[in-house]
Amino acid sequence: MFGNFAHLIPLATAPQGPPKDVPPPTPVNFPRFYPQVQDDQQIAPGAADETPKSVVTLLQGIVRPAQLAIAHFEALGVHVVPNSTAADLIPDPSYIPDFAAWEELSSDAAHEANESTRVTLVSGNRSPGCNTYLERKRELLFPNETGYRTVRRIQPPKGQSHARLGNCYEFFRQLDMLSNYWDDTSVVDQPAPEGEEEDKDALASKPRRTGAGNQMPPDFRQQMVQTFLKLVAYDFGCNTAPARAEPRLHITSRNSSSARSSYFSSGCTFMYKTPTTREEARAGIVEGPVAAVSARHSTGFPPPPEDPNESSTDPDHVFDLGRELVAALVTAQHRAREGRTEKRIGEGAWWCTKPRWGGGPGGPIGREIEQQTSGDDTLVGDKDAPPPAADAAVATAAAPAEKPAKVSISSRLASRASPFGPLPSTRLPEREKESSSGPAKGVKRLKKSGNMAMYDNYRMIRPPALTWDKKAKYAAIGRAAGAEYDDIFVVSALYHHISIVRVRVPDQLMAVLEGRAEHEFEDGKRSWGKLEVRRSKWFDLFKPEDRVEAMKLVWCMMNWLMRAVPKDEEEKEKVDQNQEGEKDTKSEKEENPAAATLAGSQDAVEQAKDEDKQEAKDEVKQEDVEMQNA
Repeated sequence: MFGNFAHLIPLATAPQGPPKDVPPPTPVNFPRFYPQVQDDQQIAPGAADETPKSVVTLLQGIVRPAQLAIAHFEALGVHVVPNSTAADLIPDPSYIPDFAAWEELSSDAAHEANESTRVTLVSGNRSPGCNTYLERKRELLFPNETGYRTVRRIQPPKGQSHARLGNCYEFFRQLDMLSNYWDDTSVVDQPAPEGEEEDKDALASKPRRTGAGNQMPPDFRQQMVQTFLKLVAYDFGCNTAPARAEPRLHITSRNSSSARSSYFSSGCTFMYKTPTTREEARAGIVEGPVAAVSARHSTGFPPPPEDPNESSTDPDHVFDLGRELVAALVTAQHRAREGRTEKRIGEGAWWCTKPRWGGGPGGPIGREIEQQTSGDDTLVGDKDAPPPAADAAVATAAAPAEKPAKVSISSRLASRASPFGPLPSTRLPEREKESSSGPAKGVKRLKKSGNMAMYDNYRMIRPPALTWDKKAKYAAIGRAAGAEYDDIFVVSALYHHISIVRVRVPDQLMAVLEGRAEHEFEDGKRSWGKLEVRRSKWFDLFKPEDRVEAMKLVWCMMNWLMRAVPKDEEEKEKVDQNQEGEKDTKSEKEENPAAATLAGSQDAVEQAKDEDKQEAKDEVKQEDVEMQNA
């Protein structure tokens, strides 16, 4: 019908050049604050009889972020090791797969050896193997321009087909959104030869920055990091999701008179283990946390020193490290809740049991004072109160004379005698009458709120609300059995880069922060030793090679955290036997592949027979149910 007007619709045209009035690019400078401490370092540098100041007291003295200083990191014993490799980050290097050997496998060889490279996880499932790794690597190595063509649905160059991004489609879509604010570092500008014009489709597929990096919404970075982590974490049975309750680091001072509780908020998200049952998945139950994700929007870091290993004491650098440590300590505190019940802050304290203002009787407050002065039962200015008498008289005088009510057919029928008995009553309830006739003019009727009055809510004396997530099964997944510390992994994100951070949090430090430790110092030294922080280098997600290196490190992290950890000696023996059996099976398959193929076919036949028997049983049960219903 509208075919004659098709020529009036302008066609989409590719941009002929870079957009105008583009702000300058945001400089990329990473924070470099690397405090160094020793285990035998004295806390009190003065006299031997001088008592060191409690670390909880120092932390509770922080009111504004600008008050965070180097002294707080020294009190915690923070020791940072930058530019760590995978062997330094993973506590047991045996859980680092042999990626070099996997990359040498062909497609058919990887498909055959995939089962032998999978291990048992803590959930009972099997980890991804070499076939999954090669697939993710192939997808991440696509050039950004190729991925943008597929996402923007632009025709590929002549003689080529569309790239199959597979699982990385969403990642390239998020990366395309980031390219509007950051220069694509993987693109090298090469001008076209003289006398030749560049293809319009090629111009449309190239990233064009239209804004500055500090103008990018923070959600873009958060979604990109979550999408990248999901490429590996989903196959290990994990997923990244924001916390339903605000992540808080609760600290409590241990005083003889009274304990003082406070907290530090964090904007981090967590990586949880997904439930294995459908009922728990529908209910939103999560288990963990497994790791933390800290994506920050800070872009105003000053240029760091020229030496990459040199530390900077700039306040912005110091504050950024503090945000990462708070995310790690919050994760450690959540993982330490396994097997414990929540205790409300201030439960049993005087300020939660006795009336306010020193136990006085109190009195009217706010509008209650006006109500008491006027002697009226309703509050002054109450929206639910009827209008004053003067306003009601004016509204009545201004209202027109009422017309005689019309008699409906149903009322006429009801008035006549019926041979079948009285007809049902047609009178409406009082509420329906009011709603049908409508409120009188000048009267504003509002729905009364079912909540408690503000003043009554203020007078209630009770402790603060609970802060634990009711749908979270707190567990220290991946913690080393019998260790006196917990290795916390934090995926840190800045600009368009990510870095893997491992923080070794001692149990004694968590006891000191929560006010459960009997002693904080031993001979003027910290009772927990030090807080070791190991950080990898920063990986640029715009560069395909960096993406693959970051994916390898995330794979190693998930392989370590989701391993089957025995809780006692019996489980340890079972795990060892299963691992020995898997090794024997691998060796047999390598020595005699024909026998392995025959055994696999026999297992498949037996599995098919079992499925046929189960289907026959289900059919018999269904027939019995139908007979009973008939």
